[in-house]
Amino acid sequence: MNILIVYSHPGKKSYTFQVLEKLKSVIQKQNWNLEISDLYASNFQSDMSEQEYEREGFAKLELPISHDVLEEHKKIEKADCIIFLYPVWWSDCPAKLKGWFDRVYSVGYAYGQTENFPKMKTIPFGLVICTAGHPNAFLNEIGIAQSMEKIMIEDRLGKRFENKEMLVLGGTLELENVMEDHFLQLENSIEKIKKHFA
Repeated sequence: MNILIVYSHPGKKSYTFQVLEKLKSVIQKQNWNLEISDLYASNFQSDMSEQEYEREGFAKLELPISHDVLEEHKKIEKADCIIFLYPVWWSDCPAKLKGWFDRVYSVGYAYGQTENFPKMKTIPFGLVICTAGHPNAFLNEIGIAQSMEKIMIEDRLGKRFENKEMLVLGGTLELENVMEDHFLQLENSIEKIKKHFA
């Protein structure tokens, strides 16, 4: 089993980094192959260049795809499961991850397919994990949880994934009250992936 984690957070002192470390330890116990796209550590370019926009906006498939984007395509093609891990900033993912979708989901590959271009494979399992300061109940009450899920699950993962789930680890402003439960939820999510591929 090949797992790809697309990780988007700049700080190693963050709770999101602790979640990454916990995820890694749980996955490694399964003896699965794990690859991590650490968007900040690799200084992933989130902004689309003018040429990239021209390629995307006008479906000019003859224009080249950037090397860093092609490297992400290779990781996607190897993956049986992709986990997106990030903090909630202003009701969405960080700009680095939004830029990953903007650039990596290139025309001809992730959408607008033609016969002459390699198409993105359908990933068997996609898991979105985000950390949030506010508790889940509050995020649901104000509608932010639903909007985040709609954007990530229905649009960004969409039909590119057979099975999709989102896990919001809320309440991190009072971390001592939620960490144990969060880590249990992470273990349950990995167990669910394991059962799916059994």
